[in-house]
Amino acid sequence: MSRFIKKISKKARLPPGALVHVGEGRDEEVKITIIDYDERHFEERKVKKVEECLPFTDKPTVTWINIDGIHQVDIIEAIGKHFGVHPLVLEDIVDTGQRPKMEDFGNYIFVVLKMIYYDEKEDEIKTEQVSLLISQKFVISFQEREGDVFNPIRERIRGDKGHIRKMGADYLTYALMDGVVDNYFVILEKVGEKLEGMEEELVTNPTLETLQAIHNLKKDMIFLRKSVWPLREVIGGLERGESKLVQESTQIYFRDVYDHTIQVMDAIETSRDMLSGMLDIYLSSVSNRMNEVMKVLTIIATIFIPLTFIAGIYGMNFQNMPELSWRWGYFAVSLVMVTIGISMLVHFKRKKWL
Repeated sequence: MSRFIKKISKKARLPPGALVHVGEGRDEEVKITIIDYDERHFEERKVKKVEECLPFTDKPTVTWINIDGIHQVDIIEAIGKHFGVHPLVLEDIVDTGQRPKMEDFGNYIFVVLKMIYYDEKEDEIKTEQVSLLISQKFVISFQEREGDVFNPIRERIRGDKGHIRKMGADYLTYALMDGVVDNYFVILEKVGEKLEGMEEELVTNPTLETLQAIHNLKKDMIFLRKSVWPLREVIGGLERGESKLVQESTQIYFRDVYDHTIQVMDAIETSRDMLSGMLDIYLSSVSNRMNEVMKVLTIIATIFIPLTFIAGIYGMNFQNMPELSWRWGYFAVSLVMVTIGISMLVHFKRKKWL
């Protein structure tokens, strides 16, 4: 449940714009990386203070400032002060429970999206909030921790591959969002592999562990849908060119990301439908196994009904029962009982009840 609802009780009764970090507690150092480039120029450096980023804002080049760690609110506050960011935006940056959204402030755009990755050790899907501040000449990205899906974009900038060095900050924004959305397909491939394994297990030997795995995967699908569904509105707003910061030449690229988002949503809905069907299959399999057990027990009870009746009659032991003093009475009754039992078994076999 913690993945769906962040603890925001410590923000209660605080004024709007109060910077309180809501999310996983961390103590590592915040890392600030600057990549400045254009078609002929490239520079990459790591800095320790926000003030060291300011000279890049006056350059005609495109500047990407990436911040790993939002738990030190004084750094976020300094960015807001030097770059003229609204306090409510800063509040949303340090609150990791935000819904994916886009807000246009005229001279900059604020975007929130979810970067999802698969934790192999814990065997579960995890998420990280990524916030973007997009201006005419720079993009500032905020991440909860170090490590992301942006390394291919960094390599493209360093190696001058593709169009990224020839385009503006809006194209860099597209590249970052495209990297996040493309990683969703990697997660869905992992989910697909899990689904295939559970389908085989459902057919061969469904157990309580299978039911638990289906339940966990259903929660993951709800989690994915919650993270991806609002992203359509965000990318749709950028694709329609509602902001002057997005050039017409870049809108077609955002349209491509929008199509990818639709594909991700279709895949998530398909997986959810498959999981619902697998849950029905599991319940049907358990019910069928129970029916098979009950059928065998019912047949055994049915066979013993006439045998019990015969044994009950001769168990009354009345003095005037002629068979009690007959020399072959025991063997005759036993033979009758065996014959009845075999006859009933043959009858059930012919009816294909066994």
